[in-house]
Amino acid sequence: ELEKLGLREDVDLHVYEVPVEYQTVQRLIPALWKKHSPQLVVHVGVSGMATTVTLEKCGHNVGYKGLDNCRFCPGSQCCVEGGPECIDSIIDMDAVCRRVSALGLDVTVTISKDAGRYLCDFTYYTSLYQSRGRSAFVHVPPLGKPYTAEQLGRALQAIIEEMLELLEHSEGKINCQHEH
Repeated sequence: ELEKLGLREDVDLHVYEVPVEYQTVQRLIPALWKKHSPQLVVHVGVSGMATTVTLEKCGHNVGYKGLDNCRFCPGSQCCVEGGPECIDSIIDMDAVCRRVSALGLDVTVTISKDAGRYLCDFTYYTSLYQSRGRSAFVHVPPLGKPYTAEQLGRALQAIIEEMLELLEHSEGKINCQHEH
């Protein structure tokens, strides 16, 4: 849906479907970062428990015990051996939540600090580690429970545009500080 809607004209949007497989995530996420050198990567995952669009603040390194779609689980039960336990996104998710909620979309946006210790969290941590925090993760409920594809697409469009705006604004401040 987001591909249909698009983002601002100055944004190149690349959409990939990431398989629910630990080993594929470990190969694919670094390869995508290397291929595109993006300003930001936003991962979106469906959660059967979600009833809101949920912005995840951080990814976790350890505690992965569930088998993936290939019936595999990392023996170490972690994403990156020796990596920090938790990595926060550099995006201020509270600010994104406030800004998107103020737009009056017919979708509720909330915040979470636990993406669930399965492939969503694993993917998020892997991307955060690769990018030094320049990643985001959004959990969405299954289609129709309660939102339509169009509602979710519009919400994701607004969320990503707010994230980019915050990122560009904060980098402007950083650059300004370095110039003085």
